[in-house]
Amino acid sequence: MAQSLAQKPLSLTPEAVAPDGTSVRLLCALKGGSLAHFELAAGAVSKAVAHHSVEELWLFLEGEGRMWRRLGDEASVLDVRPGLSLTIPLGTHFQFRAGPGGPLKFVAVTMPPWPGAEEAYAVQGIW
Repeated sequence: MAQSLAQKPLSLTPEAVAPDGTSVRLLCALKGGSLAHFELAAGAVSKAVAHHSVEELWLFLEGEGRMWRRLGDEASVLDVRPGLSLTIPLGTHFQFRAGPGGPLKFVAVTMPPWPGAEEAYAVQGIW
């Protein structure tokens, strides 16, 4: 795969819906990873999922909410807010919810790049 310099502005409207139910705006990608912007409506709860082959890094940009993650015997629920980053290691079960004050917005890097909707599978969540 030949590499080239790229740029892509944030779309004004969502281009896809993620398997967890969030609206997606696709950003740049390279062979090692892809970047996207996600939005979950105020008061909404995502579907609980895990991934078959990708890991992710998230950075919250707007809104407030809660995030549940479970990897093996380790589980946590944390408050999320702008400026918080977190990891979704391979095999992590996760679910999140937006607070009532506005949508929850974040960017995520997926490594390797997102392969398609079959990548995520449903798991038992807490909400």
